[in-house]
Amino acid sequence: MAYLLDANVFISAKNLHYGLDFSPAFWQWLVEANAAGKVFSVEKVGDEVQAVADELPVWAAGRGDGFFLRPDAGVLPSFAAISSWATSQHYEPSAISTFLQIADYYLVAQAHAGGHTVVTHETSKGSTRKIKIPDACIGLSIKCTTPFEMLRLERARFVLGPSS
Repeated sequence: MAYLLDANVFISAKNLHYGLDFSPAFWQWLVEANAAGKVFSVEKVGDEVQAVADELPVWAAGRGDGFFLRPDAGVLPSFAAISSWATSQHYEPSAISTFLQIADYYLVAQAHAGGHTVVTHETSKGSTRKIKIPDACIGLSIKCTTPFEMLRLERARFVLGPSS
């Protein structure tokens, strides 16, 4: 099982808890976990991260296709399943239309196709105006967790060493 990270994981980490300038261990952990086949994201999330106007796009650009996965033929049935689920719920048409055009849809589809866990800061709202990732995951029996739960489950350790 691998984890698929939402854009808000990268953006919040950089802006709040794990700034690229003072917490390089978090970012290195992501790189190493990716190399070990445990942590990925999707191309559309990579596009969202690239749109941020700071140093985060530079970090993301260095990750390449091995980190930000492109949808392949194996994901196509999951796109259909998620679209069908979304349209069968009680969401407003604009919520469905928006969801089917944004990175969240691709993230959930990739997780569905690969049996992966989605990692996001989003929380379930039960609103009919916006499809939230956790709601889609619950509706489609996809595991969903927070970044902090992922780090604990994976026993990530960010230990201070000698300053350089």
